Amino acid sequence: MENGPKQWRFQGNKELNAATAISLRGVLELLNGNLSMDDPRPSIPLGNGDPSQFGCFRTSTIAEDAIVDALHSAKYNGYAPTVGLLSARRAIADYLNRDLPYKLSADDIYLTSGCLQAIEVALAAISRPGANILLPRPGFTFYDSRAAYGHLQVRHFNLLPDKGWEVDLDAVEALADDNTVAMVIINPGNPCGSVYSYDHLKKVAETARKLGILVIADEVYGHLAFGSTPFVPMGVFGSIVPVLTLGSISKRWIVPGWRLGWLVTSDPNGIFQKSGIVESITGYLNISTDPATFIQGAVPQILENTKDDFFSKMIVTLREAADKCYDGIKEVPCLTCPKKPEGSMFVMVKLNLSLLEDINDDMDFCMKLAKEESVIIVPAGMAFGMKNWLRITFACEISTLEEGLRRIKAFYQKHAKKQ
Repeated sequence: MENGPKQWRFQGNKELNAATAISLRGVLELLNGNLSMDDPRPSIPLGNGDPSQFGCFRTSTIAEDAIVDALHSAKYNGYAPTVGLLSARRAIADYLNRDLPYKLSADDIYLTSGCLQAIEVALAAISRPGANILLPRPGFTFYDSRAAYGHLQVRHFNLLPDKGWEVDLDAVEALADDNTVAMVIINPGNPCGSVYSYDHLKKVAETARKLGILVIADEVYGHLAFGSTPFVPMGVFGSIVPVLTLGSISKRWIVPGWRLGWLVTSDPNGIFQKSGIVESITGYLNISTDPATFIQGAVPQILENTKDDFFSKMIVTLREAADKCYDGIKEVPCLTCPKKPEGSMFVMVKLNLSLLEDINDDMDFCMKLAKEESVIIVPAGMAFGMKNWLRITFACEISTLEEGLRRIKAFYQKHAKKQ
């Protein structure tokens, strides 16, 4: 074209490439791309925590009926308010109030498109030039990706495997400075499968109060606790330190594709209102998307009518799978699990390279495992900043899990150093 511009003035946003490089989705894409097309066996997905594809993890019929009823009512075909439907926010407040010493109101609840958007909103609301946030290592990589894209500096504190993956509170205090605005707690833990005790969470709250920072409590796996430690929401300590609680129906109801989450200001002292955080949350939602209105319309029926036996069955299924996973890992000499999982859908496993030949690190292990055995597990070095650790999900059919563990053991035997 003779009359075209000498130079096009647009180009791709390279900051998105940098953010994607540290995302779990990016890691899984690499691993899935290494699966062998010549392997006749079905691949074993022990990497991504989406149990909805397995029959033993089907959601409640109450939830399914609620969606149908919401659609047939024709009440939820239009736009919802920025913060979400009032009826849904009231229902979520009532649901969360069962475990709190004070009462949330609908005004404390903001609906989001899954818990991922709740993370986006929380980080955007607290960001300012020069600010930094304290994130757990290992932790959920989406926080790192969003913080990097939003120019929010990240500092990592370690979780302690020999103490049940508790927070290293001394490290938190050492890392914080005048520009630190928040710390993130994921409980029940992804990727560790940990569940924090009341006493430990109280210490977290007291440490954050001492530092003058808020706590972002990621409780997307809330109530999925099947060990000896009961789930305690961080909002219990809202009178000690202001808490932004993040959650969704994705995990407990096994419907991640429904994309219905929430952000909650667990703050009976009103500190978020005084500091402008509430205004910032609403401001971000005004320029963002929101969950489908008919899903919002179904929320009250889902939360109020789901029977306890559905949740009990889910806990039994997860406990059985966690036990099977833990026992299977013990049969692979190069893998060590420091703590039996007590919650969520994952376990962290230490990789001993000294027992293996021609395996360079955790990423090499996972890439070759995918190619040779069609098993996907996550390398924790690239995904979670834990070199030569692995994350395995056990939220699948027991037969699938057993087959995956058999293949991992066979992979070890193939690559074991000769005595």
